[in-house]
Amino acid sequence: MAAKQILLNLFTVAVIVAAMPQLAAAADGRAKPNIVLVFIDDMGWGDFSCFGNRAARTPQIDRLAGEGIRFEQFYVNSPICSPSRTAISTGQYPQRWRITSYLAARAKNEQRGMAQWLDPKAPMLARSLQQAGYATGHFGKWHMGGQRDVDDAPPITNYGFDVSLTNFEGMGSKLLPLVLKPGQKKPGRIWGDAERLGKGYRWMLRSEITGGFVDAAIPFIEQARDANQPFYVNIWPDDVHSSFWPPVDKWADGKRGLYHSVLQEMDSQLGRLFDLIRNDETLRDNTLVLVCSDNGPERGAGSAGPFRGFKTHLYEGGVRSSLVAWGPGLIAKKNHVDRKSVFSAIDLVPTLLDLTGTPHPGGATFDGESLPKTLLGQGGSREAPIFFRRPPDRDSYYGDNDLPDLAMRQGKWKFLCEYDGSEPELYDLQTDRGEKNNMADEHAELVGKLTKSLIAWHQSMPKDKGAALALPSKAKTN
Repeated sequence: MAAKQILLNLFTVAVIVAAMPQLAAAADGRAKPNIVLVFIDDMGWGDFSCFGNRAARTPQIDRLAGEGIRFEQFYVNSPICSPSRTAISTGQYPQRWRITSYLAARAKNEQRGMAQWLDPKAPMLARSLQQAGYATGHFGKWHMGGQRDVDDAPPITNYGFDVSLTNFEGMGSKLLPLVLKPGQKKPGRIWGDAERLGKGYRWMLRSEITGGFVDAAIPFIEQARDANQPFYVNIWPDDVHSSFWPPVDKWADGKRGLYHSVLQEMDSQLGRLFDLIRNDETLRDNTLVLVCSDNGPERGAGSAGPFRGFKTHLYEGGVRSSLVAWGPGLIAKKNHVDRKSVFSAIDLVPTLLDLTGTPHPGGATFDGESLPKTLLGQGGSREAPIFFRRPPDRDSYYGDNDLPDLAMRQGKWKFLCEYDGSEPELYDLQTDRGEKNNMADEHAELVGKLTKSLIAWHQSMPKDKGAALALPSKAKTN
C-alpha cells in the first residue's frame, strides 16, 4: 500500500475513534433507511453526461441514474454556495438565517449584512436524525461558518454530526489542498493559514481530496452498518469549484478542458463509495443516495444545458440543479426521468425526516414541503411557490449589469423583478425554458399577483444590504 494511503487510513481511523461513543449504540430494531447526500460544488445542470454532456463522461453518476431517477425540475434555493448549503441543511430559506451570499472574511460578511456563521439553533436535518439514533457524518466542504479570519465559529459537530472532516471553510478536522501542475516537482500550498481552524488537518493533492472524503466516509459507514445503526452521511466535494486542479497526467487545455478533467476525476473517486453501497446487500436494499449541485456553473467552465444564466444568477441556469436519486430497495422505478415534478432543496429536509420516520424538530416551521412520493418516483410537485433573492453583492455579474433582485417559480411560470417590483420578467417554462421571451406585458394581471406575492415574501425575511450594494444608478428599495 502506498505511503500516502497508509497515512490517510490512519487519519481516517483517528477521526472515527473520536466519535466511538456516539456510534456504539445499535438501532432500535427497525430498518430505518440510510441517507447519503452528495452535494457537488458549482456544477451546471448539463454537466453530468446523463443530463446531456457530450464533452465529458460521468459513468459513476450515470449508472446511479440508470438504476434510479433523474429529476429535471429540481431547484436549489440560492445561486451561490453558503445559502444553498444552509437551505438543504435546514429545510428553510437561508434568508431566515441571514446567510445570503458566500461566507467570507468578517468585514465582508458585515458589509453585506450577513451573519458570520449559521446559528447552531437552526433546525438541522443531521441533528434530528442524530436524535433519532442515526450515525451522522459530514465529509467535505461546509462553508456555513469558520474560514479566513472567522476562527470563532462553532465546530461542525455542534450541528448534529458525530464526525466531520472538511476543507478550509469549516471548523474541525480537515483536508487541505496541495496543488501541482505538469512539470512542477514540488506541490504548493493554498489556504495555509487554515491549519489553525481545527486540530487534525492533513495536506494532500487537491486532485485527490474528493477521494479523501470518500475514504473517510467508507469506514464510518461500515462502522454504522456493523453496529446495525442507520446513518446519514454528507459527501460534499470541493469539486468542481475553481480553480481547477486535475491530476497532472490528466491535465487539459483551457478553462473548460480543466473543468471537465476535474469533473471526470470527481466522478471516478465517488465511484468507490457507490460500489461499497451497491455491492453490500444490506446497504444496497436500504440506502437512498441523492446527488445534486449547490448552484449553477461558473461561466466558461460548466454547462447549464438549455438554461439561461450561471452561478449567482436567479435565472434557471443559476438555481436549477440536476438531481439523481438512487435506492434499489426504496425506489421501484429504474432509469426513470421525471420531467414534471417541481420541488427544491428545502423540501428534502421534511421529506427525509418523514421517509425515515423521524419527528420534526419542536418549534421549527419548515419552508419546505414533505414530498416522499415525489422523491421515490411517484411524481408530484410542491404546492407553494419557490422564492429566491439574489446574493446582496451580485447585482452585476458575468456581464449582466442589472440582474433581477427577486424571483419565484409558481406552476409553469418563472417571475423575476427588482426589490420594488419594477422591471418585471415573466417566462412560461413549459414553452420557453431558456427564458428568452418576456411575457410580462401580455399578462399584466398575473404580473400584479406575482409581484405582490414575491415582495411580501421578500419583506417577511430578514434584510441584507443588497439594495445598498446595487449599482449607484439604480434606485432600489429593500
